[in-house]
Amino acid sequence: MGNVDTKLNFRKAVVQLTSKSEPIDANDDSFWEQFWSENVTNVQDIFTLVPAAEIRALREDAPSNLATLCYKAVEKMVKAVDSSCRTQHEQQTVLNCTRLLTRILPYIFEDPEWKGFFWSSLPTSGEDDDSIPLAQSLLNAISDLLFCPDFTVVASRKSGPDKAEELNSIDSCEYIWEAGVGFAHSPPRNPAYDAHRCELLKLLLTCFSETIYQPPTDISQNPNKWILHLTSAENRHALPMFTSLINTLCAYDPVGLGVPYNHLLFNDSLEPLVEAALQILIVTLDHDTSSSTPHEGDDTTVPDNLFINYLSRIHRDEDFQFILSGVTRLLNNPLVQTYLPNSTKKVYFHQELLVFFWKMCDYNKKFLYFVLKSSDVLEVLVPILYHLNDSRADQSRVGLMHIGVFILLLLSGERNLGVRLNKPYTATIPMDIPVFTGTHADLLIIVFHKIITTGHQRLQPLFDCLLTILVNVSPYLKTLSMVTSTKLLHLLEAFSTPWFLFSQPSNHHLVFFLLEIFNNIIQYQFDGNSNLVYTIIRKRQVFHSLANLPSDCGTISKSMTRRSTRSRLSAAPSTENVSEPPMEGSRPALPAEPGTLKATLPDTPAIGQMTERESAHLGFQALTNGVAAIAISAPPPMDKGGDSADETGPSLDVQKKYEPPRSPTASEASSFTRSVNTRNSLRVSASNENTSGQWVPTGEWVHSWKTKLPLQTIMRLLQVLVPQVEKICIDKGLTDESEILKFLQHGTLVGLLPVPHPILIRKYQANAGTTTWFRTYMWGVIYLRNVDPPIWYDTDVKLFEIQRV
Repeated sequence: MGNVDTKLNFRKAVVQLTSKSEPIDANDDSFWEQFWSENVTNVQDIFTLVPAAEIRALREDAPSNLATLCYKAVEKMVKAVDSSCRTQHEQQTVLNCTRLLTRILPYIFEDPEWKGFFWSSLPTSGEDDDSIPLAQSLLNAISDLLFCPDFTVVASRKSGPDKAEELNSIDSCEYIWEAGVGFAHSPPRNPAYDAHRCELLKLLLTCFSETIYQPPTDISQNPNKWILHLTSAENRHALPMFTSLINTLCAYDPVGLGVPYNHLLFNDSLEPLVEAALQILIVTLDHDTSSSTPHEGDDTTVPDNLFINYLSRIHRDEDFQFILSGVTRLLNNPLVQTYLPNSTKKVYFHQELLVFFWKMCDYNKKFLYFVLKSSDVLEVLVPILYHLNDSRADQSRVGLMHIGVFILLLLSGERNLGVRLNKPYTATIPMDIPVFTGTHADLLIIVFHKIITTGHQRLQPLFDCLLTILVNVSPYLKTLSMVTSTKLLHLLEAFSTPWFLFSQPSNHHLVFFLLEIFNNIIQYQFDGNSNLVYTIIRKRQVFHSLANLPSDCGTISKSMTRRSTRSRLSAAPSTENVSEPPMEGSRPALPAEPGTLKATLPDTPAIGQMTERESAHLGFQALTNGVAAIAISAPPPMDKGGDSADETGPSLDVQKKYEPPRSPTASEASSFTRSVNTRNSLRVSASNENTSGQWVPTGEWVHSWKTKLPLQTIMRLLQVLVPQVEKICIDKGLTDESEILKFLQHGTLVGLLPVPHPILIRKYQANAGTTTWFRTYMWGVIYLRNVDPPIWYDTDVKLFEIQRV
């Protein structure tokens, strides 16, 4: 009963705040004390007892009371630090101030008029004018409290209260939370301390969330001051804080000793802490101010982000192994199969983990090379492919699809990924894909084929990216299975249909990518790829049709009018595609449940802006076989004049550059969208828009790229091998595939093909578009994952929109 009374007192105090017409005196301690007294013992109560409408009413009608409440809460936390926060009463006060500020801050951030509030100084009674801003006082207090003996860390030297260390002068490097990078001692676990750290980190995350109340801006022009201060040298705990966060994350093992159902018997105090630590890490690592330039008349330089600095300087192999093992353990955790259903604990922060892995590879190239140095990279690849395949039909998980593909694009820029993909794949996770026997390369191609042919139509901008990844790895793929070879040819068949090629200004790029894949494998890995060569011979008509693609206006318009009667690309699904049984135990990829919340995302940059081309052979400085290499880039927008910058590497100047000619219509976006259906073949759905804004292909436009199709290598292969195969079939009366494959395995084309072209790798290049995309995606995930308590729910967010599926 007493508990109900105390909550009632707290509620009365909240009502008084909003209803008093006169500002409440800041010195009325008995009134203000009610907010952080021991009445309320959990964060859920604070969220229930302080409703959103009342915080907004307070902000509009009694702003001075709201200001005083914030000042007082921060002041309480600062005073607790000054007295080293030793008593039970002080610790409860700190927790309640933390919860109250977590509740209120989003409503302060959503109102532009309050923008400077936390960066003004505390009202002081003394004469000193150099008092620090309220935000800095709060951040310094949180940082100190995260290393507070007997509150958030285990006290190391315990010999009576009089001997306890002063919190202001403590060496927090001795109190790092977990062993790992740069710290060997693993302190004993204490669930209460975990919970206290977690609440302080949630407040920190709330402070950083000022970003989501502004439209996307350039961090270097408009940095988030909260993150700036915490990650600068002004925070004396920056190094131990960074180390504690990364070690807590990477040392976490949700399964522990593997006792079945132990997660149902014991509450895991560590998971919420690991999740909060991970979210703090990715938000701080996203804040790269290294390119910042001070504003006019502003002589203050933006300090470097120490968290990024520390991350980029990790270099010991054992540290890399610790981080990689931690990430792969957690990425693979939701996929682990057990004989007893639901017997092991599953964690679901794979989206944040992928952002962290991305940041780690982006800022620390030594780590990227370490990952690719061994087969451990496949421990990252397989869970990414699982999530890509599982999310392909779910529009609420389009962001997860993108980050998975971006990571694979980054990894595929290095030769080692292609080499590692040749490792045989043993199915450990049931996936909704055809059963096959082969390598990790087969798995990659089969999943990509599934995404392109049966994914959600919002994945269309990723097609270029998916094929770029396959181009990058193709020169190293030693042997593809028959299933995979058929899938690749099926894609070419689908993408080379005339009316698909003509229906959008950039659709032909997909054909160029596929031809480049075939050329790479034929030129560099012919010996082991008899399955692919056999499939190319069987489907040779596709290549002949491409070579003879009509470019006269009559045929083009005939192809275009056929689109309305044939709503689907008639890529006549080959017999191999008809009834493929999926893996046993797999479940189909399902669309989002109606009512699922999702955060909107900005457009993905075109592949030409995201990649830079490099030759994999440093010696090759020219193309020797006359095959034109194509620099794929988006059609230049109409209003930008003629100079669309082509981001190509210095070694590529000798190559012919190819830009699709400008669209003859006003709008760059075509009125056709590539979309997909469930029958393993693409369809193009025409929109109703038949006005002048529609894309109109011309004969000159078709001719301009048709003449550059790199078909020489394949045509030469067909010219040499088709007569030989036909002769064998007639002479020996062969009808059996295996005999023909045996012949092709022992065949050779040495000296018969054009001189091998240089291997071109398209490497990921950091650019403003993907930086904005990542920031928006990351905050969208954090917003939707923080439901207990729902920190930002129903506030006026500007960075993205929250929509219901």
